[in-house]
Amino acid sequence: MRAVVVDAVRGRPEIREVTDPVAPIAGVVVQVVATGICRSDWHAWAGHDDIAFPHVPGHELAGVVTQLGKGVTRWRVGDRVTVPFVCGCGRCEWCLGGDAQVCPHQQQPGFTHWGSFAEYVALHAADTNLVAVPDSVDFATAASLGCRFATAYRALVARARVAEGEWVTVVGAGGVGLSAVMIARALGARVIAVDRHAEALAAAAALGAEHTVHVPEARRLDVPAEVAELTGGGSHVAVDAVGSEQTSADAVLSLRRRGRHVQVGLLPPVDGHPRVPMDRVVAWELDLLGSHGMAAADYPALLKLVDRGVLEPQRLVERTVGLEDAAALLPEFDRAVVAGMTIVDPGLRRG
Repeated sequence: MRAVVVDAVRGRPEIREVTDPVAPIAGVVVQVVATGICRSDWHAWAGHDDIAFPHVPGHELAGVVTQLGKGVTRWRVGDRVTVPFVCGCGRCEWCLGGDAQVCPHQQQPGFTHWGSFAEYVALHAADTNLVAVPDSVDFATAASLGCRFATAYRALVARARVAEGEWVTVVGAGGVGLSAVMIARALGARVIAVDRHAEALAAAAALGAEHTVHVPEARRLDVPAEVAELTGGGSHVAVDAVGSEQTSADAVLSLRRRGRHVQVGLLPPVDGHPRVPMDRVVAWELDLLGSHGMAAADYPALLKLVDRGVLEPQRLVERTVGLEDAAALLPEFDRAVVAGMTIVDPGLRRG
């Protein structure tokens, strides 16, 4: 099969012919029809995750089951499926309790094993992790749920428990940030979007952000002060959808007393562990919440909202590219000005 292969940390991604995957015991092989490029893929390429080389990135995917491993009972060849980016083992207490997203034995396509920037991908524990995609939902939409949208959904619904009328500040208007804007509005919240790029803020406004805050490259703007002014004292909920010391601090300090912060963007300890304004956390009794994807068990409720048109993740898809473009885009993705999601179709070829 054709795949995007990386040979070393920050190595140049190349398109190669590699051996087709084989379904593991209790797992499947899926033909990839759509897969997203995410900042998490860039983190893996940049060496912020412990991965083995050579490596095939990609973790947001949807496609068709082509091969079944021994022991799979719930799925058949030809089924249309997607999968969370965290695949649980299906046996531990967390998986059995419906919380596979924190499984201590988890597998992650594109991180712990070869991922979906390829024509086919092997997935583990299929009966626990696969999610059926209704015929009414296209593959690009299903793939867009896999990491950013599902993570934002669980972050706001299950972790922060956003209530109607609350202020929600979303720092970072990329794929996960725009997902959070859309979901917060669907929950009846009032949303402020913060970003460096005017294009991203325009997209956030189109999705229902009541206010947008543009942070100039020179970084002379006091984001928490701006949010306090707009909300009359600070947000009830803040989301860091970027993952840096600065954006995390901006989000935390944008909260009102007894507010809830959700950390969605990864905070890699490239220069030591990032500092968090814990003095404010203590003095104002703030809640700091992590959100790590969403288990397959929680997908049906989300897919029903998508099927009914209450949530429209397809509006976040900005462009669709082939594997060649995915290979070229990956090393620059931390600096890409993309107001939405980039979807890769492995069957799409240049020319």
